[in-house]
Amino acid sequence: MSSGRRGIPFVVAAPSGTGKTTVCRAVVARDAGIEFSVSHTTRRPREGEVDGVAYHFVDANEFRRLVAEDAFLEHARYAGHLYGTSWQALEDPLAGGLDLLLEIEVQGARQVRERLGEARLIFLLPPSLEVLEQRLRARATDDEEEIQKRLAVATTEIAQAELFHFAVVNDDLERAIADVLEVIQLERAGRGDEALSRHGRAAVLGRWRAAQG
Repeated sequence: MSSGRRGIPFVVAAPSGTGKTTVCRAVVARDAGIEFSVSHTTRRPREGEVDGVAYHFVDANEFRRLVAEDAFLEHARYAGHLYGTSWQALEDPLAGGLDLLLEIEVQGARQVRERLGEARLIFLLPPSLEVLEQRLRARATDDEEEIQKRLAVATTEIAQAELFHFAVVNDDLERAIADVLEVIQLERAGRGDEALSRHGRAAVLGRWRAAQG
């Protein structure tokens, strides 16, 4: 990427189980102009997750030390664990003209919008809350208490979707990936109004809510 252009930070947030990790990783794999920003977390790695690739896995004491040093653009507690995006992970790629994709929680997205005005925020919606519950159960990584906690958080997060610029419904994985890619590529081309006309949060969320019955 040319150093004459500053990159754009894109945020993707979604209720747990919506498929944001799958969507984000596919977007980065298909668009050479965007890099995946690796967050810090205090949760334990899931099977197959590699430190420094999926997340920077740290303990609570190390996370609190980084917070005290103002090392994070955003940080939040989600489902009992701490998550954060460091300033260091952002500045060099953006200054070099590379767009960044941040996969973070809704609380963190709010902080990014307040502290980094250039960021463009995309909210990923499940087809419905019923389908979301099915997905959480199907992945078999959480016990019943954790599933109920995540569903309760999901309801709260969807109510906060108004802070996002764009919304995409993940009712079909390939279409959701294509929609997120389209937002990124239109914004990169300076066609933000067109991106909003196709994927603006207000219209997409309105249709989603109407479909819930």
